[in-house]
Amino acid sequence: MATIIDGKAFSANLRGEIARKVALLKQDHSLTPGLAVVLVGEDPASQVYVRSKGKQTAEAGMISFEHKLDADTSQQDLLALIDQLNSDPDVHGILVQLPLPDHIDEEAVINSISVDKDVDGFHLSNVGKLSIGADGIVPCTPLGSLMMLKDHLGDLSGMKAIVVGRSNIVGKPMAALLLKESCTVTIAHSRTRDLPGECREADIVVAAVGRPEMVKGDWIKPGATVIDVGINRIENEDGSTRLVGDVEFDSAAEVAGAITPVPGGVGPMTIACLLYNTLQQACRLNGLEVPE
Repeated sequence: MATIIDGKAFSANLRGEIARKVALLKQDHSLTPGLAVVLVGEDPASQVYVRSKGKQTAEAGMISFEHKLDADTSQQDLLALIDQLNSDPDVHGILVQLPLPDHIDEEAVINSISVDKDVDGFHLSNVGKLSIGADGIVPCTPLGSLMMLKDHLGDLSGMKAIVVGRSNIVGKPMAALLLKESCTVTIAHSRTRDLPGECREADIVVAAVGRPEMVKGDWIKPGATVIDVGINRIENEDGSTRLVGDVEFDSAAEVAGAITPVPGGVGPMTIACLLYNTLQQACRLNGLEVPE
């Protein structure tokens, strides 16, 4: 039976470390990291997520700036707010909650955020830096996944890894991070020929395809480490719902060496890494080393 990689416990430890370093920054440099979150519209899932971000930002000793805008806010007004946040010295990280209403160009909004305050790591400059292995801001979900992999496996050099999914938010940056760790990386997707066969070759499987329980237990090489990024809500026979990942957990856990559960795996790491990125940028923007 696979070892369960507990993202809840890992993220709690990481957030504790961040809070300790924030306290040192305040004490030694009178600097408090600030994270601005912008929410446009009334999307219920986004509202829950933004509340959770605000709460965890405050718990880490950081300042949380929340901007809630109506769904009919114009792109021009949104860009004006981002411009204001870009030039605010108390704001070290800016996150615009996606998805945005249809009348707003997401790409234009993402690329209007200062490269140094883009704590989501979605700006084209940060994407470019990651693709050539340079230092930039790394998207939170792949960063959290990599932290858990390295914590469990140590040196990843030479391992065969497969990333199932090619999104700009998870799949592509995850592959770039694994390449940087000297893994041999395959990016697979819905059109990959013999996807099960490709997965069976891998020491590390990262599933980020957005299809409930698509990756089966017999796709997993015995002893492989499985990171399940998927969060899918499915209906039970009695009409209630539950969350499942992109991996069929029970069958995969029989074969894998280690696996992340859903919920309680990668999910909690995303906000923890957002705080991690904000701390890094607060130090970088002020010419300081991150406290030890």
